[in-house]
Amino acid sequence: MRSHRRCSKNGCSQPAVATLTYVYAESTAVIGPLAVSHEPHTYDLCEGHAERLTAPKGWDLVRAEGDWAAPPPSSDDLAALADAVREAARPAQPESTEAAPQVGRRGHLRALPNPR
Repeated sequence: MRSHRRCSKNGCSQPAVATLTYVYAESTAVIGPLAVSHEPHTYDLCEGHAERLTAPKGWDLVRAEGDWAAPPPSSDDLAALADAVREAARPAQPESTEAAPQVGRRGHLRALPNPR
């Protein structure tokens, strides 16, 4: 199960193998393994761009040690995927039939039941 994500650098069509995150409060750029899913405010990088990237002046750059290649899927990954599919396919449980007050909602207004 290879990632279909591409490098975020303009004009680069190489597959992403690392994720760049900026920690603005600490003036630090962090390059680590490719995140499981694309996150806002992060950048996916190919191996070449991940190795050549430099931090802005006055910032620290932290690089994760090791190989940038994406790890092959493990049996744990496949089991988690199968569990998620089973959970999504499971029919919704009916709610209890207790006499809970009904609250109607229409847009931003709510109709509350009569307190009697």
